[in-house]
Amino acid sequence: MKSQHLLIILFGASLYWMYRLYEPFLLTMLIAALLAVSTANIQCYFTKLSKSKFIGSLFTTFLLAVLFFVPLGYFLANFTIRLNHVNPETLSKIDHSLRELMANPPEYLAFVKPYLDSFLRDLQIGDLATKAISYAGTIGSYSAGYLKNALLVIVFYFFAQYNGEAIIGFIKKVVKLPEADNKLLTYELSSVMSTVFYSILATAMFEGALFGIAVAFMGYNGLLFGIMYGFASLIPVVGGALMWVPFAAYEYSLGNMGEALFIAVYSIVMISIIADTFVKPVIIKEINVRFIKSDLNLNELLIFFAIIAGLATFGFWGMILGPAITSFFLALLKLVEAKSVTD
Repeated sequence: MKSQHLLIILFGASLYWMYRLYEPFLLTMLIAALLAVSTANIQCYFTKLSKSKFIGSLFTTFLLAVLFFVPLGYFLANFTIRLNHVNPETLSKIDHSLRELMANPPEYLAFVKPYLDSFLRDLQIGDLATKAISYAGTIGSYSAGYLKNALLVIVFYFFAQYNGEAIIGFIKKVVKLPEADNKLLTYELSSVMSTVFYSILATAMFEGALFGIAVAFMGYNGLLFGIMYGFASLIPVVGGALMWVPFAAYEYSLGNMGEALFIAVYSIVMISIIADTFVKPVIIKEINVRFIKSDLNLNELLIFFAIIAGLATFGFWGMILGPAITSFFLALLKLVEAKSVTD
């Protein structure tokens, strides 16, 4: 047997066992790598500022943890605590108020009566109250799992930032693509990922702040519910309705018709229409042009569907994986098209 054949066999065997060894962490490592690609310009800024790649990577990792993981951990912890203290009487009061409203709705809500009748008929508030403890336990275990995964993502993210150039250089040598093709793939992926990540973060913070300020004036925890609204806004189509509809229903059940109407109108007009429809595209454009300084023309509808598909397939991290997979596929199509034209 030739030495080259033996080397190939040994390499294949070691690759298989490396896969078996790191299989539980592959998705976490992929998420960390994509986040590192998305925030590479921030790491470069901190590295130039501190004149140390290690310190630059450390600052970037700390910033990611503070802006992204800490708020979500705060939300999960508080939500679990609040579920453990659910008052069945409050739920019953909300149920009674909603059924009374739907029995004699005002004229402007008459069109939704057939839809809500069947929904309220199947909704058993008592079951929700009795199952609140089990829901809290489920969310509590999910929170613990999330915190563990978040810690792993942060650790892998730091090493991806610190060793990113060496890893990319090694991959380029192994793949042996022409330099122009390497630049195209890297540029397409990094530009799309940076735009998607920064726009998601910026719009979630902006819309969450708008909702948090409104509910803070109503006497609620503006920080907690602002964070909750920010993450709810990441869900396509439904979005912030997951937050303002229960708020409006709760205020109505207390007899506060003015507050219920205010939070509904404010959320629809100020956040859903003005912020999401008009301000969000401006934020994305400014991030793409000024911060990332990319001339890449992004198809917002394609990115939208990529996020939806990613969330449906991979869960929470699908908002990162969906656009990454889609942009990488489109970059490969461009390479194939360029090769076919050349040939």
